[in-house]
Amino acid sequence: MTNSPAHPASFILTLSCADQPGIVHAVAGALVSSGCNITESQQYWSPDTGTFFMRVAMSTAAPRMSLEAHLAPVAGAFGMTWALHDDGAPARTVILASTSAHCLNDLLFQQRSGTLPIQIPAIVSNHTDLADLAAFYGIPFHHIPVTAATRDAAEDALRDVIAEHNVELVVLARYMQILSDGLCSELVGQAINIHHSFLPSFKGAKPYHQAHARGVKLIGATAHYVTPALDEGPIIEQEVIRVDHARSAEQFVAIGRDVEGRTLTQAVQWHAEHRVLLDGSRTIVFN
Repeated sequence: MTNSPAHPASFILTLSCADQPGIVHAVAGALVSSGCNITESQQYWSPDTGTFFMRVAMSTAAPRMSLEAHLAPVAGAFGMTWALHDDGAPARTVILASTSAHCLNDLLFQQRSGTLPIQIPAIVSNHTDLADLAAFYGIPFHHIPVTAATRDAAEDALRDVIAEHNVELVVLARYMQILSDGLCSELVGQAINIHHSFLPSFKGAKPYHQAHARGVKLIGATAHYVTPALDEGPIIEQEVIRVDHARSAEQFVAIGRDVEGRTLTQAVQWHAEHRVLLDGSRTIVFN
């Protein structure tokens, strides 16, 4: 459909650059001169890095090429890193999972219900346990086993899936394999992971049982971008929930699964809506 006053298109502009006077004025001027109606605008200056961040939603009857032509000189003048996104276009997303279904099921359900703006062309797993769940939602399931001897070949097979489906986002929904440093570097800002988080933190087998044994009062989850530093990537979303001595270890596990699912789904939604911008080891989330 061609853009027209009766059928305007919606776009989202995200940008970052060194902070300096006149950025907002220049961006707004370029958008107005190209016939845009700004419907939402958020901005932030990072005192730690001196970087300015901005997210602008707009509607316009002008073609995309015209809008880009008006923005390009402004971006060049201010040295911006910028992107123009079609508002509402679902992010093409591959989900990685192992044997636990809770995070995968939350993502699939929210996507099916229309509240999560992603398109899922494939699910990848190193086990076959979740094949039936993928079939229920009608999504192709790729079983890519991983062993110490086949790790490189398995990652190449994953790369093939990502390339074949023109994937924009990779989500690790309790995928119990560590990605190589090389693959993590290739997916910077394009891969989201979820892990449990406690005060104190428990690693290894049965973390919820460890937390229960130590009398933990808060359990929760952290969704973050994947980096070579395991579970230390820029944080997108976190949630905690209070527990007490009356809860069993099995109840800790059930509560933790619920928190993990909600936290991961929220992080994926914000990413797909182009609300998350990287600021070094942190994120700026315009929510």
